[in-house]
Amino acid sequence: MTESRDLLDFYENAPLLELGGEADRIRNEKHPHGVVSYIIDRNINYTNVCVADCGFCAFARRPKHGEGYTLSFEQIGAKIDEAKMLGGVQILIQGGHNPYIPFDWYLDLLRYIKRHHPIHIHGFSPSEVDFFAKLFRMDALTVIRELRAAGLDSIPGGGGEILVQRVRDIVAPKKAGADRWLEIMELAHNEGMKTSVTMMYGLGETAAERLEHLQRVREVQARTGGFTAFICWPLQPENTPTMSHQPKTGAAEYLRTVAISRIVLDNVPNLQSSWVTMGMKIGQIALRFGCNDFGSLMIEENVVSAANTTNRTTT
Repeated sequence: MTESRDLLDFYENAPLLELGGEADRIRNEKHPHGVVSYIIDRNINYTNVCVADCGFCAFARRPKHGEGYTLSFEQIGAKIDEAKMLGGVQILIQGGHNPYIPFDWYLDLLRYIKRHHPIHIHGFSPSEVDFFAKLFRMDALTVIRELRAAGLDSIPGGGGEILVQRVRDIVAPKKAGADRWLEIMELAHNEGMKTSVTMMYGLGETAAERLEHLQRVREVQARTGGFTAFICWPLQPENTPTMSHQPKTGAAEYLRTVAISRIVLDNVPNLQSSWVTMGMKIGQIALRFGCNDFGSLMIEENVVSAANTTNRTTT
């Protein structure tokens, strides 16, 4: 792989179409048949109560806030049934760091879903696993094993943001650090679980720190092969607690970032376009900037939409 200095120069200074062309060449090598994949699934956020206090999150509510909620098993089951009626084959289940939910609730929820509403469960990000481990005084490996035994099928890449500790200390100091986030992913991979991996940029990080994030992901993938897909998107700053002042990054920066991600992550099989944040047209263009996957139809989405970003699509 090209040296970091060369990659940084290429990312920042190469003509956009040259950068995209190189990413598209790699995409075509990996996926030569011209087929774009996607999935029909539903994002179910089981609670918005959270003590992580991330500066970029417009979705979370502090404990005892009037808008806080935790869904019942029956409410979650109804959402799954509706998703399946619409062709859904997976649920993405994530929530806030809610200190009032016992660990058995999560295990019982997974068993309930598998027993009464069977579907692939893609759930509980590394940040949540770390929160469970600390709150319930367990080691992360035990948390992963118990969740998996109860019915968890795979783990999403939520909470990755920028995997550089300087940035995390500013925007999300209470969440799992960069090393810990990657450690939990590697533990899951070593248990035979597949996961996705993400990057949310536009938090005030440098271009070099974005590349550091990508290179750290690549190093874990070289050891485990457990990441199935990479997804990046820009911060949506509206309504956020401390980052509303951050300007939204534009389409050109998104396409540059997608392209350099494909170039660096040559060992991750799939790159997903973020039409949810960028809109359908830019999402389509990203398919010529390294992406081969269009992600989810996303029957339900609550986190990005809380920041006043809403895009919709159908089959």
